[in-house]
Amino acid sequence: MGPGGPDGSDRSVMADPTGFLKHRRELPKRRPVDLRLQDWREVYQPFPEEHLREQAGRCMDCGIPFCHNGCPLGNIIPEWNDLTRRGDWTDAIERLHATNNFPEFTGRLCPAPCEAACVLGIGDDPVTIKQVEVSIIDRAWADGTVVPVPPTVRTGKRVAVVGSGPAGLAAAQQLTRAGHDVVVYERADRIGGLLRYGIPEFKMEKKVVDQRLAQMEAEGTSFVTSCNVGVDISADELRSSYDAVVLAGGSTVGRDLPVPGRELGGIHLAMEFLVPANRVAQGDLATSPISAKGKRVVIIGGGDTGADCLGTSHRQGAASVHQLEIMPRPPELRAPANPWPSYPIVYRVSSAHEEGGERVFAVNTERFLGDDEGNVRALRMHEVRFVGGKFEKVEGTDVELPCELVLLAMGFTGPEKPGLLTDLGVDLDPRGNVARDAGWSSSVPGVFVAGDMGRGQSLIVWAISEGRAAAAAVDRHLMGRTDLPEPITPTRR
Repeated sequence: MGPGGPDGSDRSVMADPTGFLKHRRELPKRRPVDLRLQDWREVYQPFPEEHLREQAGRCMDCGIPFCHNGCPLGNIIPEWNDLTRRGDWTDAIERLHATNNFPEFTGRLCPAPCEAACVLGIGDDPVTIKQVEVSIIDRAWADGTVVPVPPTVRTGKRVAVVGSGPAGLAAAQQLTRAGHDVVVYERADRIGGLLRYGIPEFKMEKKVVDQRLAQMEAEGTSFVTSCNVGVDISADELRSSYDAVVLAGGSTVGRDLPVPGRELGGIHLAMEFLVPANRVAQGDLATSPISAKGKRVVIIGGGDTGADCLGTSHRQGAASVHQLEIMPRPPELRAPANPWPSYPIVYRVSSAHEEGGERVFAVNTERFLGDDEGNVRALRMHEVRFVGGKFEKVEGTDVELPCELVLLAMGFTGPEKPGLLTDLGVDLDPRGNVARDAGWSSSVPGVFVAGDMGRGQSLIVWAISEGRAAAAAVDRHLMGRTDLPEPITPTRR
């Protein structure tokens, strides 16, 4: 970086060493609850550029930037923080894209482990890294700075990517830019995986996905939708048609709750509820076949998927919503056993929680109760405590909670085995994920694995990082060497 920024400042000097003393942590305000519940738009209001640059200036360019270690992508955060402070948006997006193909996704959806590792967070509020990130990329899209980056050479090698979530898309973009002919297969009718149909519009509007897909198509990546690989195209055909295959189908088997009454009507896995709701928001359906409107809803599971179900239920007009969590309520501040720079296990209030509903901690669902027509009418639950490494029932705490809709949002147990994985004959690890070696290769030659299909349920930032690393491994496999960045290996987790 040479001297002389667009604001006339000396760019040879990094950061403002007193910025964090001048400005407190500030984030964009959310739109009023009564207004945002009337639509599916993202919940945050615009954040003035002046405020954003002040927030970026809180980064103190510390000698050892632990935010690098906290970020699975290895984002060079202090540099683009300082470029934002100076108003050098062109270099800021260049630094951001150097390590992250899709900062518009992570800037909206990542839980920001980088902020948890921020050195400023030891004794103060950490830098608003995530907000700076999403602001840089949103501005770049608006300014037309993000353009297709087609390859300068063509290798003639063909690569199939199975799955179009963040891992698959990251692998596909990297491999296309390396000069390979890449085809992404998606069994749904649109590209995006859970980004498309699992994440509600109020967390990320789908135009954000569409603009990136348009860039990838212009670069030369091909997309095939409504194709269930392993059914519509066989595993043998896939391997014979391509020089390499990347498995990036995600961890899609939802964790169920096998208790008495599970067979009753009105009890659904979270994705059975979220997918049609997203289709309605995108105009594909007039109404959802599974709706919370006018119903007493119970969500079992306190994580991000549960919060997505909560916000969706609010917008559909639920009569009431309870969100149950088997773990105790987290503390307001870090516990002594949860020190910096580990990710803080603390009580959080998402935008969906702010909108209403009741959160109930340290409870376990014992059984579901039905009406005369075979539909759920209530669930029976009791309090639990964690003793000796397991949950124990607190006697005398049984309660019946009326409900007409129950949503199971307890996470995912791994990839689907029947079909492609069974036909390929790939080895599985002890957790049921696709096993891979240090070079991202499965047990089947020429078949590589990235994202949740190999890692297990994880974060979007890990998916993108693994997609990038697997792409480099594929490129080396095909060409004998690679110039693609290799941010991680499967053993560095």
